[in-house]
Amino acid sequence: MRPADLNRLTVQESADRYVELIRAKTSTGALSPATAEVYARDVVTFVELAGAGRVLDDLTGEDVDAVLLAFARRPDGRRARPRDGAPAASRPEAAAGPAQSPSSQARFRRSVSALFKHAALAGWVQINPMTAATVTARERGGLRPERRALTREQAQGLIGAARALGEDGGAPAPSPGERGARRRDQRTELRDALIVLLLSTVGPRVSELVRANLEDFYTNDGVRYWRIFGKGGGTRDVPLPGDVARMLEVYLARGRPETSEKALLLSWRGKRLARGDVQAVIDRVQRRVDPDRRRSVTPHGLRHTTATHLLADAVDMDAVRRVLGHSDLATLGRYRDELPGELEVAMRTHPLLRGHGTRPDTGAAD
Repeated sequence: MRPADLNRLTVQESADRYVELIRAKTSTGALSPATAEVYARDVVTFVELAGAGRVLDDLTGEDVDAVLLAFARRPDGRRARPRDGAPAASRPEAAAGPAQSPSSQARFRRSVSALFKHAALAGWVQINPMTAATVTARERGGLRPERRALTREQAQGLIGAARALGEDGGAPAPSPGERGARRRDQRTELRDALIVLLLSTVGPRVSELVRANLEDFYTNDGVRYWRIFGKGGGTRDVPLPGDVARMLEVYLARGRPETSEKALLLSWRGKRLARGDVQAVIDRVQRRVDPDRRRSVTPHGLRHTTATHLLADAVDMDAVRRVLGHSDLATLGRYRDELPGELEVAMRTHPLLRGHGTRPDTGAAD
């Protein structure tokens, strides 16, 4: 028998109240706006898959399993590509992209679980159906290729292409009579170069990158710093590598449109760049890389690249943690990918054997 105080809300009503709650948490710093939006998006998807008009308390573990499976099979539209120039709306579902990744499935499951945990506390459900749900994300088995760290050669190819693009963008603008010439405020080469260099060497989250304002960059004792506003209201001050700092100065002097907008990165129309625009920037710069050194990569893949190569080069783990903005060293494991040949290099340059004129024996034991 249901308790007298049970509130039999529909799935839609429950979702609306929950989304309002999590968005309110951003004002207290308990959640970052980006995280709140992810939760809200997952809850909207849950409503669509579970049925808006159903009573939340009527959902069983089997119903939740059906929702989780339906989400897992949905195409991941973030990497969708049109076929034969067809608009996205006219594409068959099979052409909309691969199914959800294990990490996306796990994130969606956490969002749904958080919704039901609150529902149980608020009296919207008698029993949390997540306790009876059996579907979990399949084993990761490795990150998708575009989310993996680039090798040193691939990363250097991308950085080299960004530098060359910056040099092109820093050149005088074409004269108005030249065919296809663009106005100075329509040229985005310097901006694109800066975006790729920041992602490849500092490894910010894409939300942190597009949230950056001009006032977040300052100089102290001749070193250029970026004050990054991260998750949960935390901040970190990261010194920029010399090449990146110089590209920033060139972009501010010659590449950024003149506007009262405080955002660092702007569209050619003078508006703050959106998160979804960053992938297009990376792809555009990648097309300038030699095909032998080119590989598709996401902004998050470049975050992996930063962590992987800093750690592989024996940079202090705590320093890498602070650059990436994590509170726990254990989290670095997610952002560190293996590199071919790194174990052999590590043993050849063993710190206990340096300076003795000998090389460690890496042969097999008898």
